[in-house]
Amino acid sequence: MNAILKLEQGSDAWHEHRQHYRNASETASVMGLSPWCTPYDLWLIKTGRKEVEETEAMRYGSTMEPQARLAFEEMSGLIMQPKVMVDGDYSASLDGITLDGQVLLEVKCPFKGQASELWQVASSGTVPEHYLAQVQHQLMVSKAKLAHLWVYDGTSGIQLDIKPDPLCFESIKAAWEAFQPYLDKDQPPPLSEADTLQRFDSEWKEAADAYLGWKSLVEEAQAKVDTAKARLLTLAKHNRESGYGVTVTRYWKQGSIDYKKIPALQTIDLEPYRKAGSEEVRITIAN
Repeated sequence: MNAILKLEQGSDAWHEHRQHYRNASETASVMGLSPWCTPYDLWLIKTGRKEVEETEAMRYGSTMEPQARLAFEEMSGLIMQPKVMVDGDYSASLDGITLDGQVLLEVKCPFKGQASELWQVASSGTVPEHYLAQVQHQLMVSKAKLAHLWVYDGTSGIQLDIKPDPLCFESIKAAWEAFQPYLDKDQPPPLSEADTLQRFDSEWKEAADAYLGWKSLVEEAQAKVDTAKARLLTLAKHNRESGYGVTVTRYWKQGSIDYKKIPALQTIDLEPYRKAGSEEVRITIAN
C-alpha cells in the first residue's frame, strides 16, 4: 500500500530519504536506459562515493518547474500538487498529482527549448524510453490511472499521455532486484560500454603516445633484465655468490596458508572482516 510523505523536494530530508529507496528518477539508470547515468554511476552515488553534479540544464529545469506546472493547470483545468510517495521499497517524487490521486504529472523543461532533441521527439508523439521508465515507476508507486508528460519550453508545451503498463512494472522490479545486491554487498556492478568516454583531443593523444612509447622501452629493457637474471642464476651454484655489485642468494621460505582449506573457517562469514574497498586505476592497451 502506498503512502504520502511530508517531504519538501530538494530539501536535506528529501535527499536523505532518496538514499534509502528505489527512486523513479533512478530507474532508467538501473535498467541501463539513462543517457547520463549508468548502473555503475548510480552505485557510486547511492553508496556515497560520488555526488550528483548539478548541471546548468538541471538548474534550469528545477527553476522552470513551478511555471510549467501552472501552465499545465491553466491548459488542462486540473490542479496538480507535488508529492513524495512510497510503496514498499519504491519511491516517487511527483511534479504533480490530482487530489483524487488518479492523474499524475511529470514536467520536463529542456534547456534548449524547442531546439532540444526532447522537444523534437515529443513533437512526434514519442516518449523517450528513459522518461517512460521513470513515469511507469511513478504510476506503479502512486497507483494513478494516467500520467501526463508535459514538455514545456517556457511559453508552450507538449502533452503526452502514458497509461500504466503492468509488464513494465515487472521489468522495473526485476531490474531493481538485480541491482540491489550490488548495494547490499557494497560491490560495484560491471562497467558497460556506456561507461566509456572516447577521447579524440590532442592532449590525450600526446599523453597516450608518450605512455605507449615509454612502456615499449620499459618492456624491452625488462626482457634484457630477465635474460641477464637467467644467466646469473645459471652461473650461481652456492648458497650465496657475490661480485661486481650483484649478489645471488638461494634460500627456503615457508609456504602461505590456504585459508580456504581450514575446516573451522568453512562455516564462518568472513565478510565482516573485509577491509574497506578502495578505487584502483588500471591502464590497458587496445589490441
